[in-house]
Amino acid sequence: MNAKVEAPAFRFDAIKWLLVVAIVAAGVVANSQFADVALLYRVLGMVAAGLVAVFIAVNTAKGAAFWGLMKEAQVEVRKVVWPTREETNQTTLIVLAVVLVMALILWLIDTVLGWLASLIIG
Repeated sequence: MNAKVEAPAFRFDAIKWLLVVAIVAAGVVANSQFADVALLYRVLGMVAAGLVAVFIAVNTAKGAAFWGLMKEAQVEVRKVVWPTREETNQTTLIVLAVVLVMALILWLIDTVLGWLASLIIG
């Protein structure tokens, strides 16, 4: 017997998204209206409003899917084998050498074509 797992029912998603937009808009308006209040308090208010908006957004279908994607991405980042400092330095030096060689080649081509153009034009 395979039990079918149902996704949680996300009710009132449209209303939740409207509420998120309203909170963000209210934060922007409040920030400009209270310009004379200390910056620290305005920033704290915006952070609080942002956290409330994110909490509401995560409780929607799309928000939950995005949150799941972020969790999966974090797991994948942990699986990455990052290069050592020595490998990073070697790769950087190789890239710099290739850039310098290409710059010299392009400079030479530009010089030769400029010289040829001046011979033709006079």
